Amino acid sequence: MLHIRSKQILSVGAALWLVSSPAFALDGADLMKKLTAGFNLQPGNITPASVDINGSNVTLKGVTVGDTKGGSRLNIGDVQLTGVKDAKGGGYTVEKMTFANINASEDKTKITAKDLYFAGLYIPGNANGDTIDSLMVYDEAHSGPVEVTVDGKQVVAVAESKVTTERSDDNSSLSFSASVDGVKVDLSTVDDANAKATIESLGLTKIDGTITMEGEWEVGPGTIDITEYAFDFANIGRLDMTFSLSGYTPSFLKSLRDTTAAMEANPNKEAAQQAAGLAMLGLLQQLTFNSAQISFSDDGITKRSLNYAGKSQNVSGEQMAMMLKGMVPLAMAQANLPKLQNAVSSAVNAYLDNPQNITITAEPANPVPLPMIIGAAQAAPNSLPDMLGVSISAND
Repeated sequence: MLHIRSKQILSVGAALWLVSSPAFALDGADLMKKLTAGFNLQPGNITPASVDINGSNVTLKGVTVGDTKGGSRLNIGDVQLTGVKDAKGGGYTVEKMTFANINASEDKTKITAKDLYFAGLYIPGNANGDTIDSLMVYDEAHSGPVEVTVDGKQVVAVAESKVTTERSDDNSSLSFSASVDGVKVDLSTVDDANAKATIESLGLTKIDGTITMEGEWEVGPGTIDITEYAFDFANIGRLDMTFSLSGYTPSFLKSLRDTTAAMEANPNKEAAQQAAGLAMLGLLQQLTFNSAQISFSDDGITKRSLNYAGKSQNVSGEQMAMMLKGMVPLAMAQANLPKLQNAVSSAVNAYLDNPQNITITAEPANPVPLPMIIGAAQAAPNSLPDMLGVSISAND
C-alpha cells in the first residue's frame, strides 16, 4: 500500500510540475515561425543561431536578418523575450522584447543605438488572416539615444523615439501615437562648397527639433485618421499634415501581403511585377480619400529663403517677394485653375507680406475613390481642386 501511494504521489507531483512549467509550453521553432510571419517576413529572413528557453523567458542568440538566397545579412546579436505566454488562436504575448545595443562602424561612419525594445507585444497565431487578430501589435516600441558620427564628430542624433498603440476593448479600433525627440543634425560637415554656402545662408548649419504623430484606425471601414504628423524645428518652422483614408481593412492588408508574397515567389520577375501591378490596381479600388490638410507655421526660414533667392537674382528679399507675387497669378492661369486662382494669390500675398502660417486643405463633399483621383490626375489635372474641395488660407 505504501509503495502504491508513493507512486501515486510521484505521478501527481510530476503532472503538476509539467503543467506549471512554461518551459514545456513554449516551442522555440513555433515562436520563431510566428514571429517572422508577424513581421511580414519570409521564413529564414530572421535566423537565430539558437533559441534558449528558461521558463517564460526566451533568448534568441546570434540573430541575423536578411536575404535567404545567399545575400548579405545583418547581425543584430541576442534578442531577449520576457514573459512569453500562449495567446488565443495559437499566438503569443510577450511582456518585453529587448534588442542588443547597436554599435556599427563602416569606414569613417559609426552608428550607435541604445535601449531598443517592444513592450506588450502580441504575436498572431495566423498572420495571414483577415481580422485584427492576424496583425502583430504592441503597446510600445522604443529607442533610446541614437547617434551617427563621422570621423568622431556627431552629425545626426536622436534623444528618444517612441511609438505607442492602444487597442479598444471591442477590437473595433486602434489608436496610435509616435514621437521622435531631440533630433539634432549638424550640416557644418558638408564638404561641397556650394551646398555649404547655401546651408549657411539659410541658417541650417544646426538643426534641432521633434517629430510627432497621432492617429486612429477604425477596423471595420478601414478608416485611418492621421490627426497630426508634424515636423517642428527651431528657427525653421512647423510642418503639420493630416489625412483620412478609408478601405484600409485587415482584408485589404491580407490581399496586399498575398500579392507581395506571390511576386517574390515568381521566378520571372518581369511577369511578377506586371501581375503585381494589375493586382494593385484592383486593390486601389477599395480605397477612398476622405480629407487632407498641410500647413506650415514659419519660424524664420521664409525670410531667409527670400533673401537667399533674391541674392542670386541681385535683388533684396522684399523685391524677391514682390516678384513671386507677380508670378503666382501667371502660374495659376497656365494651370487653368480659375476658381482657385484668386484664393491662392490672396493667401500667398498675405503670407509673403507677413510670414506666419499657410494652410492647404482638401475636403471633398463626399469621399472620393482613389482610382478616380488617379484618373483625373492623368486626364484632367485641373479638375482635381474641385473634385477634392481644395482651399488655401494664410495667417489664420
